[in-house]
Amino acid sequence: MKKELGIFILLLVLCGVTSIENHNFFHAANLINTAQLIGMFGVFSIGLGLVIITGGIDLSVGSMIALSGMLLVMALTEWHWPWPLAVLFVLAVPMALGWVHGFLITRFQLQPFIVTLCGLLIYRGMARYIAHDTTKGFGDSAGFEPLQRLANGSFLGLPMSFVILIIVAVIMWFVLHRSVYGRYLFAVGRNEEAARFSGINTRAVITSSYVLAGLLTGVSAILFAFFTNLVQPASHGNFYELYAIAAAVLGGCSLRGGKGSIVGILIGATLLQVLQNLVNLLGIDSSLNYAVMGTVVLVGVLADQIVKMSAAKRNRG
Repeated sequence: MKKELGIFILLLVLCGVTSIENHNFFHAANLINTAQLIGMFGVFSIGLGLVIITGGIDLSVGSMIALSGMLLVMALTEWHWPWPLAVLFVLAVPMALGWVHGFLITRFQLQPFIVTLCGLLIYRGMARYIAHDTTKGFGDSAGFEPLQRLANGSFLGLPMSFVILIIVAVIMWFVLHRSVYGRYLFAVGRNEEAARFSGINTRAVITSSYVLAGLLTGVSAILFAFFTNLVQPASHGNFYELYAIAAAVLGGCSLRGGKGSIVGILIGATLLQVLQNLVNLLGIDSSLNYAVMGTVVLVGVLADQIVKMSAAKRNRG
């Protein structure tokens, strides 16, 4: 809780500094746009956070978003599926891919880094292949207007993506912090072997975390596809996995596993969007966005290592 409070104070300070440097920060249009982005990025960041808590990683998120977005566009505009069926299909695909990740990691003892790095390459290639490497869009959205309104609309003045994020966060907070399954996730992340000897089905727990991450990635893919209104298979979702990792690390998740919280991930995702908003409002070169995320990940991992070394030193003393 101390780390979440610290990052929240940092968020407040950053908002204050940004508003002083540019008064447009608190304008309604900017706040709504920022909230929409927080919603889209926050949903899949929670999913990746669950994987990180188990001691794993998923580098395929961005490519999975591109593949899922392309499948959604094609299902609605070329295959002419009813939109509820298309949504179920687009959610099922990343869940199935998540299960494959978990299966390879738990059954064959492959490193999560290698498995999901291969996924990053494979899914990007699949997205480009099925689209013949061309950009595809939704056109006039004829036949699936309700889905478009759900993805791009608003509720009580809040963007739907932000509302969906709040709903997902509440559900996952109970799952992670108030359920037996959540305790299993933490136990596996702290010590997988000890968790297995205590009777926990570690294979099922790890695999399920990748399936849940796939589900939330699918939700984000739908939101991103309608936000951009088109999908460019070569670039759609590029480096999004870095954003999710940075948000999780900023929010208190340890890349070693066994630590993390939903509230922390939310604050981390919000802080990153405020940082990017600061870059835009101050007219700084937008290419520095990736440099900011890389620095955030490095500082977060370094801080985690320093804390661990300090704790080990106190225990020896």
